[in-house]
Amino acid sequence: MIQGTTSDAGKSLLVTALCRWAKRRGVAVAPFKPQNMALNSAVTADGGEIGRAQAVQAQACGLAPHTDMNPILLKPNSDTGAQVIVHGRAIDNMEARRYHDYKAVAREAVLESHRRLAARYALILVEGAGSPAEINLREGDIANMGFAEAVDCPVILVADIDRGGVFAHLVGTLALLSDSERARIAGFVINRFRGDIGLLQAGLDWLEQRTGKPVLGVLPYLRGLHLEAEDAIQTAQTHTTDDALRVIVPVTPRISNHTDLDPLRLHPRVDLQFVAPDQAPPAADLIVLAGSKNVRADLDWLRQRGWDEAIHRHLRYGGRLIGICGGFQMLGRRIADPLGIEGAPGASAGLGLLDLETELTDRKQLRNRVGRLTLDDAPLHGYEIHAGDSQGAALARPAIRFDDGGGDGAISRDGHILGSYLHGLFESRAACDTLLAWAGLREPDTPDYMALRETAIDRLADAIDAHLDTGALERLIHSNSPDQAG
Repeated sequence: MIQGTTSDAGKSLLVTALCRWAKRRGVAVAPFKPQNMALNSAVTADGGEIGRAQAVQAQACGLAPHTDMNPILLKPNSDTGAQVIVHGRAIDNMEARRYHDYKAVAREAVLESHRRLAARYALILVEGAGSPAEINLREGDIANMGFAEAVDCPVILVADIDRGGVFAHLVGTLALLSDSERARIAGFVINRFRGDIGLLQAGLDWLEQRTGKPVLGVLPYLRGLHLEAEDAIQTAQTHTTDDALRVIVPVTPRISNHTDLDPLRLHPRVDLQFVAPDQAPPAADLIVLAGSKNVRADLDWLRQRGWDEAIHRHLRYGGRLIGICGGFQMLGRRIADPLGIEGAPGASAGLGLLDLETELTDRKQLRNRVGRLTLDDAPLHGYEIHAGDSQGAALARPAIRFDDGGGDGAISRDGHILGSYLHGLFESRAACDTLLAWAGLREPDTPDYMALRETAIDRLADAIDAHLDTGALERLIHSNSPDQAG
């Protein structure tokens, strides 16, 4: 199991790297995250929903994503509550205190999924959540040491040196663990180091002497590495060429599946900017409204900051607008949530840019889809994750035709606005070329996003070979019996 001293210490990265490293050695390996809190998710082969990071880790293993790889997914829809997803299916919205009481049930779901994976794979690489030293969350823990103790697996503790204070993070975390938990730590990995490793050696020697735990390696800061984020929005890659297409995305409080924008962020001729809450909307060729876990609240947030006026002004000057999933719902005349699926029951006026209305229901759509853009018949693939049912005249001009029948989304009469429920809209090269050309970019020549992702995963596995004690890793793997692989 990989645990971290902090959030974003490198747990997802290290698990992904180890998944590909083990696969290269012919090990039957699968990823596992007992409990994940993230708004970036993916649809699995068995028709459920898991964290996006676990879908990438499955790819590193050469596997199709499965709900057992992330049995508990929490999708926050307020500061104190979240939608609870168990074995890929949303069961309820819970406030934090109520979920704390639910953990005993969640624990059984976690152990059930782990047993199924352990029966099929020789090695399970487990990712923790946050930090095991979060004292207020220790009771009934199923995400870190509570899980490791339950299945008796060794733990590697990773810390991010780029944040500063790496030795305090590691020693302090160890100090806050129980004796049995401390004994379970098999070693440390330090992540994102840049500079002369010789200058770090004295600190590594001190750490090993102080804790009695080995440093299994120091991973370098891998410049230009792209790995889909669990939640954190990565800094946009800015391109300053004269012909770069300017794309802006407002960062709403409950933005979800913003990984949809990664192919644009990595495009050499797209200048993508995630616009922070305190920023005024800058001039752009294309505005993208991303998904949202609380569409009505995020729409109110946009209005309070003048985004509705900015969008109308953008369209008057000939700009293009895309809404994806929750962003698509915002483009309509009305959004109703009579059951309180995402927040307080009620209804809100949409932006009124497309003739459609949306009602949120308790029937969540979870589907992988293949189809073609209606703009020029470009093929694409993606997935749907939404609770909304949209109806209206705008749907007579769909943005996508699916191969198995039916359409999705809408294109405005003037051709300047496009909305769709499909996540992954830009991942297919032909479809991304079409959408960027529609937005004003000549000869887009979109890079192969799937190839870029594979290259990044292989680069991570190469870093394991180059910078970690692979002999110690092999011994850890083989020290566990198959029914206790961790």
